Amino acid sequence: MRFDMHCHTKEGSLDGKIHLADYVTLLKEKGYQGMLITDHNSYQAYRYYKKHKEEPAFKDFTILKGIEYDTIDAGHVLVIMPEYVKLPILELRGLPVSILIEIVHFFGGILGPAHPCGEKYLSLCNTRRYRKNPRILKEFDFMEVFNACEPPSANEAAAELAQRHRLPGFGGSDSHKHDCVGSAYTDVPDDILTESDLIRYIRKKKPVSCGGTYYHGTTRERIGSLNNILVYSFWVYNKAAGLRRYPKRRLAFKDYKKESGKAQCSA
Repeated sequence: MRFDMHCHTKEGSLDGKIHLADYVTLLKEKGYQGMLITDHNSYQAYRYYKKHKEEPAFKDFTILKGIEYDTIDAGHVLVIMPEYVKLPILELRGLPVSILIEIVHFFGGILGPAHPCGEKYLSLCNTRRYRKNPRILKEFDFMEVFNACEPPSANEAAAELAQRHRLPGFGGSDSHKHDCVGSAYTDVPDDILTESDLIRYIRKKKPVSCGGTYYHGTTRERIGSLNNILVYSFWVYNKAAGLRRYPKRRLAFKDYKKESGKAQCSA
């Protein structure tokens, strides 16, 4: 099955320009069998899909629930949880990556850095957290090694890291606009119909392949050196938004600690 493993929608991302149904139609036309929704800190598009999944646009196509989580210290991380798990804390940006890893694995999910060798603040390998402890890569389950919106040098560095740490490599378009949809792919030589199917497959270290073509309509290419200001502005926004969500995140984390405590007692 061919998937696009990094997809942003109008229903779920503030900067998404593509309605989910249109996204699916475009991918079908390009020979894809599925997609992983990875909106920024939001499952809103997946909720929309669950309400409208009987519509013709969604027939004979696998839509998986994912999220692109904004950590406070390690850039963007792609998270895939089992279909029966609902975690409000994953829609509250700002967790440290170590806590994110702990929570995701406790509830049976998998995670991997998005565009790990991409821009400063947004990408794991260009953060202080990674420079202090590069061994953190061993705690991830996969890595995005082909992102259609990143330069070839960034993807090549990511692929080399994934190979060194024996992590499965995903490919995703990171599409926010129509003309980017389907510019990257991940091929899985098995039937993947649910999030749990994919999680089991990846945990068994079974083979996946990925690739695609580079998208040349990114904001970075259009505005050149001004993009540095945009990236820094995002860093400031991410910090502020993380602080604003701290009270809700703290309550959600308490709920998680209760759950993990009960599990340890029963074990």
